[in-house]
Amino acid sequence: MDKNQGYEIQQAVLFDNGRGMAFGAHPREGFVTWQFTEEAGKRDYYWGHYHSDKATAEKEFTERGADYMRRFAVKVVQIEAPGLYKYYSTQRPVDIGTFPKPPRNAPDEIVNYEGRVPVEGGAFQAWGHLTYTRPLTDREVADYELRPAPEVAGLWREESPRPIAEQMAEAQKLAGEQRAQPGPDKNAPDRDDR
Repeated sequence: MDKNQGYEIQQAVLFDNGRGMAFGAHPREGFVTWQFTEEAGKRDYYWGHYHSDKATAEKEFTERGADYMRRFAVKVVQIEAPGLYKYYSTQRPVDIGTFPKPPRNAPDEIVNYEGRVPVEGGAFQAWGHLTYTRPLTDREVADYELRPAPEVAGLWREESPRPIAEQMAEAQKLAGEQRAQPGPDKNAPDRDDR
C-alpha cells in the first residue's frame, strides 16, 4: 500500500473522474481520511481529516466517499484494501514465478494449502490463494492461470439491489412486448367456411 506523511493507506476508493478518498493509519499519530487526485498512477493527497479513533475515521471515510459520489455523480472504478482482491491458484501451488507482481501491487498474502482442496463452498479446487490490494488485469489472471474469488459484497455499492417485485414487473412488460399476435377467437368462422 501507499504511504503519505508516515500514514500507511489502509483503504482507498478511486472514482471515474480521477479523484478518490483514502483512509490511513500511523503507528503513533492515529488515523486520517484524505481526498486525492490520481494522474499517471501518482497520487496527490489533500484535505486530510485527522482522528484518534479508528472507528470514527473509518465511518468518515465511508461517508466522505458516499457524499462525493452523490454530489458529483461519479462512479467507483477501483477499490483498494489489504486482502480485498483474492485469486486462487487452481493449477499448481503458489511458488516463485507462478503469480504476477505488477508495479505498486505486490501480493499482500500468499497462502499454500495442504494439497488441492475444495474452495468457495466446493465450487472448485485450488492449491492456494493470493490477495492483492488492487485488482489484477484479465491478462495477468489468464497468463498465470489464476481464478478470482467472488467480488467482495457490499463495498461502495452505488445502489441497493432492486426489489423482486420491480424485477418481475419489468420482466412481465418485456414478455408482453415480445409476445406474438393473438390467434383467431374460438367463435370465429373456420377458414374453410369463408
